[in-house]
Amino acid sequence: MATSSSFSSSSLYVGDLHPDVSESLLFELFNQIGPVANLRICRDTTTRRSLSYAYINYHSAADAERALDTLNNNPIRGKPCRIMWSQRDPSLRKSGVGNIFIKNLDKTVDHKALYDTFSAFGNILSCKVVTDETNVSKGYGFVHYESQESAEKAIAKVNGMMINNLKVYVGPFKSSKERGATHELKYTNVFVKNLNEDVTIEELTHMLAVYGPITNVAIMSDEDGKSKGFGFANFETPDAAKRCVEAENGKVHNGKPLYVGRAQKKMEREAELKSLRETKYQGVNLYIKNLDDTIDNERLRATFAPFGTITSSKVMRDDSGGKGTSKGFGFVCYSSPDEASKAVAEMHGRMVGTKPLYVALAQRKEIRRAQLEAHHSKLKTVPRGIPASPLYPGGPFIYPQPTGMPVVYPQMMPRPPRQGWTGPVPPQGQYPMPYQTVRNPRGGVPQANHRGQPRPRPDGQQPVVPQQPAAASPVEPTITEPTTQEQISLNTIKAMQRDQQNSILGEMLYPLIHASQPDLSGKITGMLLDSLTVDDLFQLVQRSDLLAEKIKEALEVLTNPAEETPAN
Repeated sequence: MATSSSFSSSSLYVGDLHPDVSESLLFELFNQIGPVANLRICRDTTTRRSLSYAYINYHSAADAERALDTLNNNPIRGKPCRIMWSQRDPSLRKSGVGNIFIKNLDKTVDHKALYDTFSAFGNILSCKVVTDETNVSKGYGFVHYESQESAEKAIAKVNGMMINNLKVYVGPFKSSKERGATHELKYTNVFVKNLNEDVTIEELTHMLAVYGPITNVAIMSDEDGKSKGFGFANFETPDAAKRCVEAENGKVHNGKPLYVGRAQKKMEREAELKSLRETKYQGVNLYIKNLDDTIDNERLRATFAPFGTITSSKVMRDDSGGKGTSKGFGFVCYSSPDEASKAVAEMHGRMVGTKPLYVALAQRKEIRRAQLEAHHSKLKTVPRGIPASPLYPGGPFIYPQPTGMPVVYPQMMPRPPRQGWTGPVPPQGQYPMPYQTVRNPRGGVPQANHRGQPRPRPDGQQPVVPQQPAAASPVEPTITEPTTQEQISLNTIKAMQRDQQNSILGEMLYPLIHASQPDLSGKITGMLLDSLTVDDLFQLVQRSDLLAEKIKEALEVLTNPAEETPAN
């Protein structure tokens, strides 16, 4: 394939990505071509959902060009990616210079086939076949050349040619302003609903025939032949159908206002309703969990009322058995996104009743599922350049962070319980090494840190660590009085940066959670770090009963995530 020889940039744009593609997966793929300097998947600032495109920077332009040649249109998670040089200057894209439009393409023509066809006429900056939501071609696409001369050559050579038995049109790209108003949609089939049950086909035909000749009329009925209250009328001409819709829609017939409009396919209607629903609630509907059992609809509304106008609020309840007990979560819907954002910022983590609230913008089920799957893939995928710890053979472990970028912690094995700990004790033989103790000659205070590594003496000399003799049976670990390093105070943690706080608290919580939930310990630890305050996290380390309760709540969320239900 031809590439732009004039480009000295080492930055690439990667588009058409599957929503589940993560930074670590992209790093693993593109780092095979050459050393990647950095990469970033662009995400929605509110939902953190992938926008399906990314920017990748190489150390050298040669590696970037090789990646463009070898990986362009390759499938990632089953979806072909589209790679082009990163264009930071929008004026080049908007000028239309070198940009051509191709239509009447066969459905089998994809990005790669289009690129291969038009690369013979010059260096291509970008190339795309437009597809629908199911990744099926819509029959048209665009090619952007580096020069206008290449675009004109392609138009002259390919316009009117047969590609896969279809005669294609190739012409200069024109913006919507240059094309003028879009062509009006033509249709002949009209949908009529809110009809009285006694309206017959003959009566409906007589009512609509004044607008033009009708080829067919139908009223839908059930198994007993009773009218369902809606039907269809197909006119001979689009003009007649248009006149009918304009005149009859909203007109009262037999005491009922009629709806008359263009008949749509089921898939089109569902997509339109879904879009209207998403638009209506996008950015204004909040999901609140960890609610105290005493909070009802009225108190939920009163709690969130100071931040704006609430259109609806609802605490979800379990109606099985007629108890109506709270499920511990609910929804609050505001009249504007600004009000909702303010409520999230002010109320997330705040104590209401006896529990700290988790407050976030409500998400659709498919978005949550995609995020959970992406989270799960992160746990299994380790980017290159991050070596596994020899002390912990399981390798690095990735906790998800609110910023959307992973922070890497060593994957820890369960460690011996602290003195006085009443929580679950992991089985023997699972510790990476026994705790080792070095006595200070002055006071006998243990001089080993929490991983058994000796801490330097004040005189600068390295203390000698007694070695465990080899034995056929497992060596019983030595439990020592917690050292000063282990006795980290809450005030010390609060003085740290948030990433440092997560590092310390995550290292404290992970082995405790691993003892009872080894398969989900990483997910649960990440969820707690994301949703709780530093005070609450520190308390979980000290209280086994509170930690067990939080683990139970996390398991309920992981196994049965809540729907994005508007607060009605």
